Amino acid sequence: MHRIVRTDFSSWSPQVGADESRALAVELELGKVIHLWHLPFTIAADERRYLDPLWLSGTHKSISFDPTRAQVDASLRGARGAPADLLAVASMIGRFRHCATMLVRVLFPAYAADLRPAPTSLRLGDVETYKLSWRKDDTLLHVDAFPSRPNRGERILRVFTNVNPHGAARTWKLGDLFEESAREFLPRVPAPMPGSASLLRFLRLTKSRRSRYDHIMLSIHDRMKQDREYQERASHLVYSFPSGSTWICFSDQTTHAALSGQYLLEQTFHLPLDALYFPERAPLKVLERLSGGRLV
Repeated sequence: MHRIVRTDFSSWSPQVGADESRALAVELELGKVIHLWHLPFTIAADERRYLDPLWLSGTHKSISFDPTRAQVDASLRGARGAPADLLAVASMIGRFRHCATMLVRVLFPAYAADLRPAPTSLRLGDVETYKLSWRKDDTLLHVDAFPSRPNRGERILRVFTNVNPHGAARTWKLGDLFEESAREFLPRVPAPMPGSASLLRFLRLTKSRRSRYDHIMLSIHDRMKQDREYQERASHLVYSFPSGSTWICFSDQTTHAALSGQYLLEQTFHLPLDALYFPERAPLKVLERLSGGRLV
């Protein structure tokens, strides 16, 4: 259980002292999961019907909401339905986006000025069913790294809330802490092909130039998922997040897999290293220390 830190907060804007905030940051920035097991997200009675995979467009495993998109009707992706229903879905997801942003800013005030929200997701599918390929199979242990979106060491912070209307838990498996996994998988990372980062950018397969850090993180992600012995290791923790609870982690650092569950709200944030309480614990700094050189 040392990979899970339980808290009793029951408000999206809790009262948190400086010492308590720093103590939570100590755990979060080690790659642990903060579980707010008394913190549900309220879904109105007339919104409950939107917790159904029938609202998925068929081309996505979740509905994505981004209020910053230029076109108002493009703010919602992956959903189908009448305009009034899509507006109601966007409103519900937008409320969660507001709550998650407020929660992180209150719990970790050092992050507030630099916190950049990414699109917000409503995941309606069963994680055991939506397996598009082994690389996209979230039931396998991994750390988050994205082939088309290099981040050059910037952090990926995520807030999840289980909104399952039937009371079913969402079950995760948690692997070793990041430095342990990095020591195991870093020696298996091949050198990038000369010129590959420039070619990927030229072909618009990546949104920016892939750094050596991004190459290593993608390789670790893939090799974790391919390693059957690592996936089945007995020391890994299986933990269930009940419906009506919320949890937070740095998903680029927390080795995790979603074994089961359906109906989840998720908010991703991007955060620069200099906003952290302990930047030396970030995956970039850990990998630079282990590899003996700069990676960005």
